[in-house]
Amino acid sequence: MRAMARRPVARFGRNRSFRRRLPPELGGAVFYASTEGGLKYLRRRCASIDPMLLRFATRFVRPGASVWDVGANVGLFTFAAAGLAGASGSVVAVEPDAWLVQNLRRSSRTNHPPVADVHVLPVAIAAGSGVARFNVANNSRAANFLEGRGSTVTGGSREAQFVPTLALDALLDRFPAPDVLKVDVEGAEMDVLVGASRVLSQSRPVVLIEVGASAEVTSLLAGHSYRLFDAETEPPAPVDAAVYNTLALPEEDERARG
Repeated sequence: MRAMARRPVARFGRNRSFRRRLPPELGGAVFYASTEGGLKYLRRRCASIDPMLLRFATRFVRPGASVWDVGANVGLFTFAAAGLAGASGSVVAVEPDAWLVQNLRRSSRTNHPPVADVHVLPVAIAAGSGVARFNVANNSRAANFLEGRGSTVTGGSREAQFVPTLALDALLDRFPAPDVLKVDVEGAEMDVLVGASRVLSQSRPVVLIEVGASAEVTSLLAGHSYRLFDAETEPPAPVDAAVYNTLALPEEDERARG
């Protein structure tokens, strides 16, 4: 019954957005939310929308930080990071969905210093440059997926868009190297990581990644000397293999030693 009740609300909210403001402890930025990102965006308290993601932001995003958000969706993490990084910081929001890109740009125009500039990049991150078929999920845009990827929560595709793709390393030629990297790409995480060898080996960001292919992600991150933690626990608990929400810290980072 509860699931049936959600459907009319979610459908009514399609292609609609509403203004939310993050609390001061999360940087105080404004963003335009939508039930396209999930019904959780209707919650009264912004801090309760995604506690794990917001804990990650407050723990690792410092004033002046460079933050890359790959799979930005409506921008909860993007604008929490922008508020926490402040005017001297920089945030790149990567999102291939044309509707979400417009929403992110609207949010970016609404904010002013001391919120960091947010650069919205309308591409999909993959192993290299090209063009890919991108599917808008029937259930909500939070589950959008590249062709050949995705999960059982998509509910199928309501429309397809062709989008340009870039390797993550290509962003280093235009934007400050990331101190913090968040990746949420509905099954395409290995494509992102394969094209991120310079980012992982040279920039050495703290990484939060949603994982589907655990063994492959574990091996790749271990190859770049990262230690893995379960981001859902508080404090994050060390793990031997990548979990659904994985926190990855460079081995030389003191926080990786507990």
